[in-house]
Amino acid sequence: MSDSSDYYQRLGVARGASADEIRKAYRKLARQYHPDVNKAEDAATQFSEIQEAYDVLSDAEKRKAYDQFGRAGVGVGGPGGAGTSAGAHGGWPGGAGVSSNVSQEDLESIFSEMFGGGAGVGGFGSSSQSGRRPSQGPVRGNDLEIAIKISFQTAALGGKEEIALERPDGQRHTVTVTIPAGIESGGKLRIREQGSPGQSGGKAGDLLLLVNVGAHPYFRRNGLDILMDVPITISEAALGCSVTVPLLQGTVELKVPAGSSSGQKLRVKGQGIKAPKKAVGDFYAVIQIVAPKSLSEEARVDLEKIGSELQNPRESTPWGAG
Repeated sequence: MSDSSDYYQRLGVARGASADEIRKAYRKLARQYHPDVNKAEDAATQFSEIQEAYDVLSDAEKRKAYDQFGRAGVGVGGPGGAGTSAGAHGGWPGGAGVSSNVSQEDLESIFSEMFGGGAGVGGFGSSSQSGRRPSQGPVRGNDLEIAIKISFQTAALGGKEEIALERPDGQRHTVTVTIPAGIESGGKLRIREQGSPGQSGGKAGDLLLLVNVGAHPYFRRNGLDILMDVPITISEAALGCSVTVPLLQGTVELKVPAGSSSGQKLRVKGQGIKAPKKAVGDFYAVIQIVAPKSLSEEARVDLEKIGSELQNPRESTPWGAG
């Protein structure tokens, strides 16, 4: 969190942020700096400043005045000055004297996410000034989210990956993750009870893996279909040929028809991605005609002779008819 007195910077949002973006930023920071979970010496101060910023920016009229006149427009002369939303109990919601726009739904939701539910909003106000919470039953641990990168082949075909993890307490371990066939970048995998440990006998949270799929040297993907560029010569395109191309698994012999053009696709049905409970994709070889960069004099003469016998393909276009 920024130490700036600018409310937008405090919450880490742009000045044109929507109300929903402001609310999400506040909820994230509130969970991070609430004195019941953050034992840093300045946690209560940080939380109070977050609360003050959200109190202004979540209110349309206050925000308008703040945008025009700054902190003076909302009656705040400086950190902790007149008009601040911080009250007793270090400035967290529920303390005496708090003037806040935070909804009860927000407070209950944030508190539930931090402590596993059960205490409700009263859990904030009932905390002592030392930041300790009253005794309670088992508390489920927090979920953890980390990003992982997997290979194109594993994402397409599925498989198992060993993921190295480091917990907040510094302990390291590995988990074996089953990757379903067909997963794409941005997909999430949940591993039960591999997140933060619970308290007072509560279950551990879950581990959420945000998947990023690596590129392949020659395959690319469109939904469940696999595409690959297949280069051929001018003569192969004109006369036709057979080429052997790789699939996700194995190879296939493709017949390129005479007169093929660059960009033409040759389909191999059912050889794309076979995702569980979904239709099977296809494989497409995309023809790319590659002209030679150099020719012998004899070959050049032969090509010029052939070219003189061919119809100009531009004559069939609207712009080339003239």
